[in-house]
Amino acid sequence: MAFSIKRTTSTHPDFVELVRHLDAELSEINGNDDAFYAQFNKIDKINHVVLIYDDETPIACGAIKQFSNAAMEVKRMFTLANYRGKGAASMLLQELENWTKELNYEKCVLETSKRQPDALALYGKNGYQIIPNYGQYIGVENSVCFEKFIA
Repeated sequence: MAFSIKRTTSTHPDFVELVRHLDAELSEINGNDDAFYAQFNKIDKINHVVLIYDDETPIACGAIKQFSNAAMEVKRMFTLANYRGKGAASMLLQELENWTKELNYEKCVLETSKRQPDALALYGKNGYQIIPNYGQYIGVENSVCFEKFIA
């Protein structure tokens, strides 16, 4: 499959639509914990969004936003179910890392859930290391935080 990459912002309608699918899936996965996580997943202030397309069809999304002077946080990673396992998520992550480097940050950090084995495998496969939970995720049993130095 030949996927294409597009950089945009969180106002792009394809991103908004993919995030709608992501939120529905996360609501199912997180159950009663969903409201806690949802408060950290607003998209109105995200200026660095990557979309992956199969021809004209948007199939995956992800974003970065400033976490610290040295780090960007990877947010809102999602691939449509029928496209999983085909390399789109790794391609997306690589583009987010490239953008992070271009913006002169030295690492990416992110949080995902123990209930998402595919996500855990994706980040491990792409060189991310588990770190102690940061910020709002400190003490959250279900959260797993990662970082990757890219400078």
